[in-house]
Amino acid sequence: MTDLETLGQLVKRAQYRNHRTMDAALRDVGVSLVQWDALRAVDRTPSASGHDLAVATFQSDQAFGTLATRLVDRGLVTRTAGRGRRIEHTLTDEGRAALAGGQAVAVEVLDELFAPLSEGDRSSLSRLLETLTANS
Repeated sequence: MTDLETLGQLVKRAQYRNHRTMDAALRDVGVSLVQWDALRAVDRTPSASGHDLAVATFQSDQAFGTLATRLVDRGLVTRTAGRGRRIEHTLTDEGRAALAGGQAVAVEVLDELFAPLSEGDRSSLSRLLETLTANS
């Protein structure tokens, strides 16, 4: 029988390895993993609210607000008034360049991280994780 505690630790260890490696590699582009993830979320959901972006990046509204302020200060994101009290976020040209640089880094890093797995294993892992997270 599978030890679920050990399985949970293995998932956490794989995630930690991914985050640590990506964060270090993204420094060459001038962003952290958290910043790059926020840029991806802004790019994928144009004019999204801060709350929507916080949910997409697994952060609290307050944490995302602080992060967005830093991205605005760095000239990577702009904020504009939306409908009602909604504040909408958009990438600047510099933000799009940082996102693209991060995507190039991610391709290399993820290829290396998943290199020990065959394509069939990668496909199976993806399918299993999708099943595991389908209701979250």
